Amino acid sequence: MTMTTTTTETGFAQRLFDAYQTHQPLQMADFTAAVSDEDAAYRVQTQLTVFKDQPVGGYKVSLTSATTQQMFDTDAPLYGAQVADHFLAAPAKVRRGQLMEPLVEVELVFKAKEDLAASDSLTDLWHKTTVAPGLEVPDSRFADWFPDLPKNLVVADAAVGGLVVYGTERDTDQVFETVDAVATPKCSLEHAGKTVKTGQASEVLGNPLNSLHWLVAKLAAQGRTLTAGQRVSSGTFVLPPHLTAGHWQANFDQGLGSVALEVSAD
Repeated sequence: MTMTTTTTETGFAQRLFDAYQTHQPLQMADFTAAVSDEDAAYRVQTQLTVFKDQPVGGYKVSLTSATTQQMFDTDAPLYGAQVADHFLAAPAKVRRGQLMEPLVEVELVFKAKEDLAASDSLTDLWHKTTVAPGLEVPDSRFADWFPDLPKNLVVADAAVGGLVVYGTERDTDQVFETVDAVATPKCSLEHAGKTVKTGQASEVLGNPLNSLHWLVAKLAAQGRTLTAGQRVSSGTFVLPPHLTAGHWQANFDQGLGSVALEVSAD
């Protein structure tokens, strides 16, 4: 994959960056011809990351369930690079005005304890990472984006990256006795003390470690490495509701604990 952007791709990345800064949404119909294929979409994302001029704290993986892949007319996941200050330790507080059209998801968040390689097996990844309960807040620079934004525009827009809130991080191989056990956690998502969604880790490509494995291989194919200290929001257990003001909390079993996000209305 060539990483040299065309003039059109660079211009599109600039428009995304402007929307990212101003919170003035783009209209998806204006950009249907802005990316020719997935490779072009990743080039736009790369340029958008350059414009942000911040360290990459990690990645989010999207479209990790059959349901979401069908919604976005694809048969594979996609990823988005996330700047470091968009990963927040729980409990976190944000203003609704910091975001545009956010959703909320429950995920496992892995952190690399050392650089990860495409040759790593699931067992290697189990040993080389920590895991934490997570709430991800997808957000887009496009108006009325969910669930109608074309897949390549999702890719270009950093996989509609918003925020990732993570809880207590522990060695993955200490939390889970086996690789297969990583598929077993269940979670309830609460808003204002009421359960709004329930889900389980097996929704994420059968096992969230499969999502991490996919990402490491995808990055390697693009000449990139997931490096020590970077985090990965590995895919949602649930079809996400819209994020509104109030107290959000995800409660996980398997000893993972809870993670909380307070959203103020201003």
